[in-house]
Amino acid sequence: MVSVKSRIIRVVLGLIFTVAVWYFYESYWALIGLIPIIVGVTGFCPACKFLGRCSLNLKR
Repeated sequence: MVSVKSRIIRVVLGLIFTVAVWYFYESYWALIGLIPIIVGVTGFCPACKFLGRCSLNLKR
């Protein structure tokens, strides 16, 4: 489970990445920014689940 603070950070960074890449390059690579957005919204991080820990997991 991802902490609330980490979820907010992931959504904000995902939005910034998606908008910036789309604005400057008009490339579909901007869709990579959807990954942290989805993780932030759902609260489920597959990397954290399979590795057993998450380096970005902040205190709740």
